[in-house]
Amino acid sequence: MYFTVETAPHHRLPLYKTVLCVTCALLLIVNGFSLFHNLQALRGAQVQLGQTARVADRLQYLNVLVLDAESSMRGYFLSGRDAYLGPTKTALAETEIEFKELEKLLADSPSQLKNLAQLHTLVRRRLSIMSQAIDVYREGGLEEIVKIAKLSDGRASMDEIRLQVVIMEQEQNETLVTRSATFYQEYQKAVLLGMGINALAIFVLVMFYQLVRRSFANRAQVEHALQSANENLESQVEQRTEQLSVLSRHLISISEEEKVRLSRELHDEMGANLTSISMDIAAVTQQLQKTDPELATQLKRARATLVETVEMKRRIVENLRPSLLDNLGLCAAIESYCSEFSRLAQVRCDCDVAAEIESAAGRSGDLSIALFRIVQESLTNIRKYAKASRVTVTLSRNQGGLMLRIIDDGIGIAANNIVKPMSHGLLGMRERALLLGGTLTIRRGRNDAGTCIEVSIPLRTRPPAEERRADMTTLPPAISDVLSSVLHPPADVHIPSGPPCSTHPHTPPSLTDQAQ
Repeated sequence: MYFTVETAPHHRLPLYKTVLCVTCALLLIVNGFSLFHNLQALRGAQVQLGQTARVADRLQYLNVLVLDAESSMRGYFLSGRDAYLGPTKTALAETEIEFKELEKLLADSPSQLKNLAQLHTLVRRRLSIMSQAIDVYREGGLEEIVKIAKLSDGRASMDEIRLQVVIMEQEQNETLVTRSATFYQEYQKAVLLGMGINALAIFVLVMFYQLVRRSFANRAQVEHALQSANENLESQVEQRTEQLSVLSRHLISISEEEKVRLSRELHDEMGANLTSISMDIAAVTQQLQKTDPELATQLKRARATLVETVEMKRRIVENLRPSLLDNLGLCAAIESYCSEFSRLAQVRCDCDVAAEIESAAGRSGDLSIALFRIVQESLTNIRKYAKASRVTVTLSRNQGGLMLRIIDDGIGIAANNIVKPMSHGLLGMRERALLLGGTLTIRRGRNDAGTCIEVSIPLRTRPPAEERRADMTTLPPAISDVLSSVLHPPADVHIPSGPPCSTHPHTPPSLTDQAQ
């Protein structure tokens, strides 16, 4: 059975599934943007926290620079060595650098910039006083410094610097606390928003999973039902195919039996009647030859027509059931048909039939007629379609049974017809082979040209001698003794034998010869 495969219709995804998929995708996209925004906010808060910490560090470092400058100046006053003036000399440049960095860090805080300006003034004034004190020490010595210290209050200026640094640090700490709270709020908000979006996405995914699971269960049920239907259909197809095959083989058997019956009736009854009519016409023609020549001439024409009718009857009988197959056996019938095919089709036909085939095929009438019909149908197809110049028919026996090969060098059969033969002739040959328990194979011929038809027919493995003994057991004793003496002669008796397939096509005598 062959089925037409058509393109399946395109089915769209249901609307609710599409909505769920789009919703899940949008949630994931929103979650991604939210995470990116929150990450940027957290990064900004982290930058501000780091900026506040750096401001505090630089204020402390600025205070240390001033203290170091003052300590180095005092060491210089006590020792008089210039080596102690290193921090004092570099204090001004380093403080200026720190003030510039602090201005950059505090650019977003106007109040802190004001405090930084005051601190800058105090530090610059304090460093200027230190520079003047060093100049005074170099001109007047330590006594002048002591006098200046008694008159001026240097401690007050340092206390102002410390107080200003403390004020700025306190403001930075307050800013740090505020920014830390903001950072925590942003972090908490990001976490809560992310958890909410993830919870919603998980809910949508769970719903989608339930839908997919339900759809998968429905598909599994449909596939199971479809598989069950396919199995039932395959079993029905196999059953119907087997029934049709059995019916085909039965019809082939009935057809052959009917052909045999018709050929016998045509050959016996119709042949006898036509022969009798011919003899009567011949007798009447001889009597009227002298008295009424015109009637004699008409009877001669009628007898000629009768002879043609007899010839047509003979052809019909031969087509229904070859007489050579019943009289001389399978080998002679195949050789005769191959010769007739070569004469009519003007194609060289080589026939090679093994000598032991007759004994194997002669025991079964169904085997003989099946092999002959296969050869007949094959040669008919070659004559009609192959356009071959040479045909080889080989019938041999091997260990498994009989092997029939018909090879031609024509145009060959199309590949699709080889795989799925739809010709009634090919199907009939295959059914005949299956009727005998054999197989029929169609493939390309030699050098991938033409067609090769192989028919393999299994035979019983019992030796021929045992089969003959088994057959003789069912015969009367007298006939069994005669057959035994013929089949098993004494050692000193020689029975001439010849090849069973060396006979020529046999043509029955015509009615003219019978009349004479």
